[in-house]
Amino acid sequence: MKNWTISLDAQESSTFSPQNHKYVAIADFLHEPEFAITTASLQKFAKITPQYPGIRSELPLEVRSAWLDVLAPMLNAEFGKGEHGWDMQAWFSLVTAPAEQLLPLQRFPHVDGTDPRQIAMMLYLQPADHGGTGFFRHISTGFEALTAENFPHYKTALEADVRKSGLPEAAYVTDGSPFFERIHQSEGAFNQAVFYRGNVFHSGMIKAEDELSPDPKKGRLTINSFFRPKV
Repeated sequence: MKNWTISLDAQESSTFSPQNHKYVAIADFLHEPEFAITTASLQKFAKITPQYPGIRSELPLEVRSAWLDVLAPMLNAEFGKGEHGWDMQAWFSLVTAPAEQLLPLQRFPHVDGTDPRQIAMMLYLQPADHGGTGFFRHISTGFEALTAENFPHYKTALEADVRKSGLPEAAYVTDGSPFFERIHQSEGAFNQAVFYRGNVFHSGMIKAEDELSPDPKKGRLTINSFFRPKV
């Protein structure tokens, strides 16, 4: 597992917006990021969910286990202690869908669920500047994060937005208009990992003019992870 060694030495913790959403960024996350890219190029990628505009391949279990040993203390300190430890899912991910083929649900900022205990990680391994991750506020409700309690209100409000103005054009999210506004953004620097609560509105800042290659050595390669406290 030496090739998969990670470091938290460059960790920077902050918050954004008046609602103080926790944001952790770690530069130089992998000691050997090129090894991860080479490994990704050997994987079999497939479309897994309709929400993600691209293809994925699961990160090996032994890598996830090794990373959790290092990341669990940070997650406990920054996002609240997982009393019984943490579960982790992770995938190599490549955005490949042309903008004109995006489904309606892919044209909006999204959340990964309504549970604030679920933490998301994005590790950027793209060889070029293909864009980072943006975070958003829904204008008509003022919501920046969804919970089980406020989701019905948001759903009703967004449906009213669409009835009034129509669906956003088939394009990747940029500033969030017409129904959202961007409140924070990661730069998507090579070998940077960022952590945030998955119930905060977010979206990949995809540069549609770039070639969205399915080749991990050329495309927008990331490792996407979700962490949940064990029950």
